Amino acid sequence: MTFAQYRVYFVLFFLVLSSWFLADLFQPKEAIKLEVRDHSPDYFSTGYFKKEMDHNGLLKNELKADEMIHYADDQTTHLENPIMTLYSIDLPPWIIKSEQAILEADGDNLQLLGKVFISRAGNANLRAIKLNTSELMVKLSTSYAVTSQWAEIIDDQNRTQGYGLQMTFKEPININFLSKVKGRYVFN
Repeated sequence: MTFAQYRVYFVLFFLVLSSWFLADLFQPKEAIKLEVRDHSPDYFSTGYFKKEMDHNGLLKNELKADEMIHYADDQTTHLENPIMTLYSIDLPPWIIKSEQAILEADGDNLQLLGKVFISRAGNANLRAIKLNTSELMVKLSTSYAVTSQWAEIIDDQNRTQGYGLQMTFKEPININFLSKVKGRYVFN
């Protein structure tokens, strides 16, 4: 057999090899699986700022944080150095600061972690109030806060401290210390 006779076999062999290669090239591959860790963030923000209005369109609260990270698995929002301001009509706002915070998926339960500082400026009818504590749980819908840690409340002339605190921010303000309560009061 001469080369001209083998040329037909060579062309057929080349076509078979080429079609096999092209079939392999365009064959659907297994889907690429992305590994998602159990507790991984789905979005984040630096310099976070949020305003919330009430049903009348009045400012209800503001939230600022150096960093906000939202986690998809449990729908929690983690905040670094948050500052929350709670507004009410005709009264000075409450300002709540902490080192860290976790807002639960329901958007109502806020865990303030580390040192917590709460203040409200005074006016002609109200004394200014400052509260220092740590590890405070706040239910935003009812303005209720609770901690089992040491806490102190300071106003213009008085100071009360103890362990464990239950507090309602809405008027009328209700503050209860749970144990080892000490106070210094000035009566006019």
